Amino acid sequence: MTLPLFDDAPGAQPGHIEWLGEQACVLHGQALPHAAALIDAFDAVAAQAPFRHLVTPGGATMSVAMTNCGPLGWVSDRRGYRYSPEDPASGLPWPPMPAVFRRLAQQAAKEAGFGIFEPDACLVNRYTPGTRLSLHQDRDEQDYKHPIVSVSLGMPATFLFGGLTRAERPRRILLEHGDVVVWGGVDRLRFHGIAPLKDHPHPRLGSVRLNLTFRRAGA
Repeated sequence: MTLPLFDDAPGAQPGHIEWLGEQACVLHGQALPHAAALIDAFDAVAAQAPFRHLVTPGGATMSVAMTNCGPLGWVSDRRGYRYSPEDPASGLPWPPMPAVFRRLAQQAAKEAGFGIFEPDACLVNRYTPGTRLSLHQDRDEQDYKHPIVSVSLGMPATFLFGGLTRAERPRRILLEHGDVVVWGGVDRLRFHGIAPLKDHPHPRLGSVRLNLTFRRAGA
């Protein structure tokens, strides 16, 4: 499927499905009915497993702060990228995945055409003005047959959705509070990232964007 590139076009109306590829789409406004409950549940997660800035295998500190919930959590340090059942900062299991998180991820995956989805990891990224996420592939999971579900809360962001090689120019998609991106199947290993965040404060979260990324990391 050949799709046009566009630069930060205005966000679509809630309920609109914007296809980014054969098996990749944005469900605009999908999370809006659950946004308050999602933020409340997230506050409880962050109280148990506070945000931290992880270190890459190369020794660089990530600008985006991260935490996790669910049976597995994504971590990075000098030893590499991986999933762990324990929070390395505390040695304790990650907080349980809130039911409202799981229900939304399953509903979004089903609406995008992926049927039953049982996420066992939710990575929460916290962006502030100027932070970004470089183009990358999600390759640390054991089986790529499961989709990825990504929920945006708070400030808007420009999502970069590229091809299967880093050299392909990414498409730029404006994600607003409540938007959900789902990709999998033939689009599962597309490069993606977030452009440097601009400061457009959200009424509840202020100058913060939260991103909840759901994956099936284990077997």
